[in-house]
Amino acid sequence: MSESVEFTPRNPDFEQETRRVFDDAPFIRELGVELGQFSPGYCVTRLPLQQTHQQQDGFVHAGVQATLADHTAGTAGATLTGPGERVMTAEFKINLLRAASGDELECVAQVLRPGRSLIVTESEVFAVRGTERRMVAKAIVTLAVVKQQ
Repeated sequence: MSESVEFTPRNPDFEQETRRVFDDAPFIRELGVELGQFSPGYCVTRLPLQQTHQQQDGFVHAGVQATLADHTAGTAGATLTGPGERVMTAEFKINLLRAASGDELECVAQVLRPGRSLIVTESEVFAVRGTERRMVAKAIVTLAVVKQQ
């Protein structure tokens, strides 16, 4: 991951908005993703792995990894939006680096470039088994900043 940069949130209630983005997503709740730490431009999530997350050969499905990378990036981006603004994924690319398996997935996302209309983020997904932690995927996510309707 790139060198960490400190950002100033434009929304004084960014913590509340960040939790809303995470907590109000039914698919994310159903998947079992948990919000870890976050700060302006940064977010960590985790997903305790279950058999339902696997593809046919017993590895974590690419769609699960992509969802985790995308939503964690979106949450990191949401920490920097202004009042009444939302983020929506405009584009993302994910590289699946190796087959993923383990006890849980951890995703670390940070904003690379904040903007008023587009926010560019990166996510790294790690498979964790016991004390072993290996990167299994990396994504670049572009978020569109839209006015709340």
